[in-house]
Amino acid sequence: MSMKRTNVYAGPEDLAIIKEAARRRGVSEAEIIRQGIHLAAMANRVWDEPLFSRTFEGPGRTPSRTDVRDAVVDAVRRETDPGTAA
Repeated sequence: MSMKRTNVYAGPEDLAIIKEAARRRGVSEAEIIRQGIHLAAMANRVWDEPLFSRTFEGPGRTPSRTDVRDAVVDAVRRETDPGTAA
């Protein structure tokens, strides 16, 4: 990926946090800053398409905890039960 150089201003507290994170992770401070820029860019991106399709088939409501738990239990059962065909 081609990169371009730019200048940014950061407060001393933020720079100290970046320096510590880079040291702990064993990467450069620039890498920490690049990752932060990428996260900020993605968080503010406007997508051309909606995240969810309008053709989503479902009950049209937020599932309850019981619905989610039952779906997970069923999925785990299908994965672990050798007699169940997927």
